Amino acid sequence: MPRWKELPDSLDERVRKLIIQLRRLKDRSGLSLVSLESKTGYSRASWERYFNGKALPPRQAVEALARVVGTEPTQVLVLHEMAEQAWQQREARSPAADVQDGGEQAAAEEERRTAVGTERPPGVRRPIALAAVVAAALVGMGAGMLIAAPWGDDDGGDGKAKTAVDSPRPSGSTGTATEGPGPYVYQLGKTYPCDVRRSRAVGGGLTARYSTTRTAILAGPGWDVVEAQCLLRHHKVDPGVVDGIYGQQTIAAVVRLQKKAGLPEDGIVGPDTWQVLRK
Repeated sequence: MPRWKELPDSLDERVRKLIIQLRRLKDRSGLSLVSLESKTGYSRASWERYFNGKALPPRQAVEALARVVGTEPTQVLVLHEMAEQAWQQREARSPAADVQDGGEQAAAEEERRTAVGTERPPGVRRPIALAAVVAAALVGMGAGMLIAAPWGDDDGGDGKAKTAVDSPRPSGSTGTATEGPGPYVYQLGKTYPCDVRRSRAVGGGLTARYSTTRTAILAGPGWDVVEAQCLLRHHKVDPGVVDGIYGQQTIAAVVRLQKKAGLPEDGIVGPDTWQVLRK
């Protein structure tokens, strides 16, 4: 098992969680970097950059690693989505970081396009990545876009009831709201009020009326995150600013809630954690 280098202190906690998980997968597999190169199509140098936090691995590399070590990729892909969001936000805040990391990230991107079995058609990107780019651009520009207020006090509104999806999905995966008053757009400094109450809908449960989901896996920014932040606050676990961004303080609050509830302390909000939040 290799003795890993310490990760840079400047790394966002979401990126750190992803890298630690990737390191664990490699350690458990017993594969060398040379073996990973031959089995995944990504070079040894690229894996060294990924494992040391110098470049964010593309989604296809993460999927390839999970496939090679024989593990189900869903959880690590959720971590990747959160890390990708953090990476985009960092680049938007710090143009100097783009210059410093640009060579390594460009090399990784070029390798992503040429790696065996991982090429995508030009211009095709996952929607969550596009949503992260839009949010990061708004942060960098300091743009302000007005967002409508939350739903009214009545639990029916105009009678167009929202329903949760039947199976887990990454939140923010469409870049627009699946719940809430309309498309979610990040606005720098914007926060949302929390009025948590017991829903009168079938099944009951606590709600802040930003989202009705009980299954979404939180990743990208959106109304699902606002809802979770309000419910965390209601449970006396401080998520920080209620802004719809699944940042480090919100992740830490989720971990504290999971610990109290006896759930795995992974910082990932999925169906089991939603069940606790809605109680």
